[in-house]
Amino acid sequence: MPAVTSSPYSAPQVSHNNSVAELVELALKRGEGKLASTGALAVETWPHTGRSAADKFIVCDDETEDTVWWDNTEAMTEAQFDRLYRDVQAFKAGKDLFVQDLYGGADPNHRLSVRMVCEYAWHALFIRQLLRRPDVAELANFAPDLTIIDLPSFRAAPDYHGTKGERVIACNFKKGIILIGGTTYAGEMKKSVFTVLNYQLPGKDVMPMHCSANVDDDDHSAVFFGLSGTGKTTLSADARRQLIGDDEHGWGAEGIFNFEGGCYAKTIRLSRQAEPEIWDACNQFGAVLENVVLTPGGQDPDFEDARLTENTRGAYPLDFIANASTTSRAGHPKNIIMLTADAFGILPPIAKLTPSQAMYHFLSGYTAKVAGTERGMGNEPQATFSTCFGAPFMPRHPSVYGNLLRDLIAKHNVDCWLVNTGWTGGKYGEGSRMPIAATRALLDAALSGELRDQAMRQDPLFGFEVPVSLPGIDSKILDPRGTWSDPLAYDKLAAELGQMFNDNFKKYEAHVDDDVIAAAPRQRLPQSAA
Repeated sequence: MPAVTSSPYSAPQVSHNNSVAELVELALKRGEGKLASTGALAVETWPHTGRSAADKFIVCDDETEDTVWWDNTEAMTEAQFDRLYRDVQAFKAGKDLFVQDLYGGADPNHRLSVRMVCEYAWHALFIRQLLRRPDVAELANFAPDLTIIDLPSFRAAPDYHGTKGERVIACNFKKGIILIGGTTYAGEMKKSVFTVLNYQLPGKDVMPMHCSANVDDDDHSAVFFGLSGTGKTTLSADARRQLIGDDEHGWGAEGIFNFEGGCYAKTIRLSRQAEPEIWDACNQFGAVLENVVLTPGGQDPDFEDARLTENTRGAYPLDFIANASTTSRAGHPKNIIMLTADAFGILPPIAKLTPSQAMYHFLSGYTAKVAGTERGMGNEPQATFSTCFGAPFMPRHPSVYGNLLRDLIAKHNVDCWLVNTGWTGGKYGEGSRMPIAATRALLDAALSGELRDQAMRQDPLFGFEVPVSLPGIDSKILDPRGTWSDPLAYDKLAAELGQMFNDNFKKYEAHVDDDVIAAAPRQRLPQSAA
């Protein structure tokens, strides 16, 4: 066990930069989790099994008043934050604390120095595995740009602190401080870092992206946009390509770079056969299994068991993936894939987008939220529009990110694809989930350039191009309408979905060019399809 060192934090014991082994030992000793038979640390966060998006606040001050997209963000006054900060400081004075000094960003020109102050040893382990770890020389002169204080047992007072309830994630960009209280869900920590980078980087002409990314041997990278549950982690973990990262990246003048040093994979129904890289990473010492149930007696992880939540997770460092990039950086992408889990079963498994269509679908951010990823959701996916495929983490107006993306796509001649990993043959409850083997085959064809040479049809509703056939793929799956037993029911639901897109996009029309507005779904399907 490391010796307790002097610290600027007034607490009974403050342990700095513990190793993975030390943090696992501390977590077990403190009763924070159990060691699975595989060596992974299994923890439970009940009742906080997903992000508390409604409890996240940004301080409104002279810097943020005109730069933050307040339509999408809860505001907190400077006075409310100061009261909260004083109470947090007083509360943690009686706690053992675990401090980790880490980086957010693989590009030294754009990285954020982050000091994490955690109440739980396993939270310190989680964030150590998820962010980037400085070397010994860097730690000797480490000066944080951002300090995050994470106290799950702290409870906010709504009337006094200006919160909605006892949970709070309060971000003060000017002071470089984030306060997290009232929630055990570890994902709040990493998303807080992402939020700050999303605010800062556009000012440097760097595009922050909620995406996974990988690269081939010729430095041709691919970016996968998508919300939780759409397949970002699964589809980017390809044994034939190097993994750059599974969730958060930047795209600047030198190419793309990972914000993180680890992965946070959904593990519900994880299998060694379907996802061998993620399976191996989750089943070794140093991995953190969040809300994964262990079998009685044997203590084996049961990835089929969803009794705690559908949002079970595995957190592990990138080097647990055998083919992960050692630099977490790559050149400019050749392909951008926008992933959606279409609960209506209307979208094709893959479609080619023009730059205008790409900006339209990026701003729309259509998908189906998967049960359990946020508090208050039921057991079924819900259709939603989350702009930029990550609205809760995008503090600026969506047009800022959309314009950056459009300009980068045009400058680097990037091919853009919309991929549906959701349902086929009917809506959720009637159809079936898109076969992952088909999705992977279509993606392989897109990334290799094979799809460029295939015959295409124009989708009657969305106007994008859809391949008519591809060797090795059942052509029926490429035409969603043909997979439905009742084509007229498909037409009716397709028209409803198109109207949902149009209604959602009205708030962006004043901020985009006419060619982007023209990429919207048609109000009516052509007679041949309707």
